[in-house]
Amino acid sequence: MLYLDIPTTEDYADLAAWRGDMGVSIFLPTTPLTQDTQADRILLKNLAKEARDQLMANGADKRRVDPLTEELDDLIDDEDFWSYQAHGLVIYATPDNLRTFRVPNALEPRVMVADRFHLKPLLRSTNFCNAGYVLALADGSVRLVEVSSDLPAVTVSVPRMPTDAASSVGRASIATRSHSGRIGGSEGKKVRLRQYARKVDAALRGVLASSAAPLVLAAVESLGAIYRSVNSYPHLTDQGIEGNPERLSDAELASAARPILDELYRAQISAWHRLYSTRLNEDRATTDLARTARAATYGAVASLLVDMDQTVHGTVDDTDGRIDLADSAGADSYGVADEVTRRVLTSGGQILAVRAEDMPEPGKPVAAILRWAI
Repeated sequence: MLYLDIPTTEDYADLAAWRGDMGVSIFLPTTPLTQDTQADRILLKNLAKEARDQLMANGADKRRVDPLTEELDDLIDDEDFWSYQAHGLVIYATPDNLRTFRVPNALEPRVMVADRFHLKPLLRSTNFCNAGYVLALADGSVRLVEVSSDLPAVTVSVPRMPTDAASSVGRASIATRSHSGRIGGSEGKKVRLRQYARKVDAALRGVLASSAAPLVLAAVESLGAIYRSVNSYPHLTDQGIEGNPERLSDAELASAARPILDELYRAQISAWHRLYSTRLNEDRATTDLARTARAATYGAVASLLVDMDQTVHGTVDDTDGRIDLADSAGADSYGVADEVTRRVLTSGGQILAVRAEDMPEPGKPVAAILRWAI
């Protein structure tokens, strides 16, 4: 099972607002296989050393660097922490605090040192997860299957999950008369199945409460319709896997779910590109970084597509959004696209962090849909 810490809107706002004399952002790929995490810890140790070297090279006060380094060393030595991982780890460290987020997507190893945090790789974990779940629901059984891009599918243990429809309502059979006096047969069975579905939904809340991962329903049409009528998880996909899931292994369910998850991603990106094309004809869309920075400063960006892997170093003026570019990262510069992202977030705009191939214009770090022309 992936152990995830998906950031909330409040987390983003807090991280985006932070300013200080030294902020370290560290990103690394990890494995959820506990026996294989030693390599991840060694990688973090190397990245922590790189962060310290950057800080010292920038003339940081050693009395401030030492507490930050100590926090990272403590994390590296924390056996319990490394026993529960996902595919990626994001660390934001200062001399006074360290925050970690375990995310479902693998990350490129990277260290950023500045007066603010680097947010783009973390945004990707919220936008498009490489992981998802399948709820395999049948009269006689139910299981939650975790789907990953590069690990075998596994059944997730869900506390208080019913084992089957009949036992969940305390009956030997679900085709019996209800306490309210309703008729038995098909109508009585429908009543019991709805009760069963509610219990399944309630059990899932404890596992999926902090998740934004898609949930694909695998069920016969009649039971699937009943479950959808009581579902409370907002990320249940419209498209499901039809048929009795009891006949399918975890691996087969994962194979059936992956095209659905891929289509979700394509549909969201396609919808964004269509709107971008429309707004471009109205002079309310741009891939120009300078124009986007100015628009973000004035709260004019409604939606921003940002290349999660490209970094443009420099600064953005707080008053008019003017950009001053820098040749490389340093104590007096940061990621310009990150700062633009922060300003879009604080003005209530939407952020989608994507790969370069999903940008509307190759090589551009950002693409913006504007609320009004600027």
